[in-house]
Amino acid sequence: MASTTTNQTASALPRISADTIVLILLSGAAASMSFDIWGKVVAPLLGFGGLAPVGLARGFLGALGLPNGAPYGNLMHLFLVGMIAYPVGWLFIARPIFARVLPGLHWTIASALYGAALWVFAIGFIAWFAGNPAFLGFARITWVALAGHVLYGVVAAATVVYLEKRTA
Repeated sequence: MASTTTNQTASALPRISADTIVLILLSGAAASMSFDIWGKVVAPLLGFGGLAPVGLARGFLGALGLPNGAPYGNLMHLFLVGMIAYPVGWLFIARPIFARVLPGLHWTIASALYGAALWVFAIGFIAWFAGNPAFLGFARITWVALAGHVLYGVVAAATVVYLEKRTA
């Protein structure tokens, strides 16, 4: 039952607790590492080009008129977005919605769809807001980013599933 989005855990909002905070941080860390390894190591080795999420975060901060040096871009990408915002989005928004709207959908499909939605948000909206073309003009890097965001979604959800099974 834990492999679908229909179980009680998936459809209910998580309790705010120390365990939930640890779950958010661990799933975000695992997913961020997988995203960065894909986008900065594997994709370039395969000839697809490399991702520059810190540069995008810096551009976004600058567009808001906020300090946008490298430390701020790293803080935004790695910690605020990668380790907190996106995992919170999965646990508190996407997973409960999928469980109610598409009951029985396996978590891998739901999390891949969540990753694709993150891509639309990051590369479609944030890139445009930061002064780049929406979806970065659909260049080759756009598709590397799509794969990275889908990977992020699946790894974050897999970490949640694994940790929830261990504590059940």
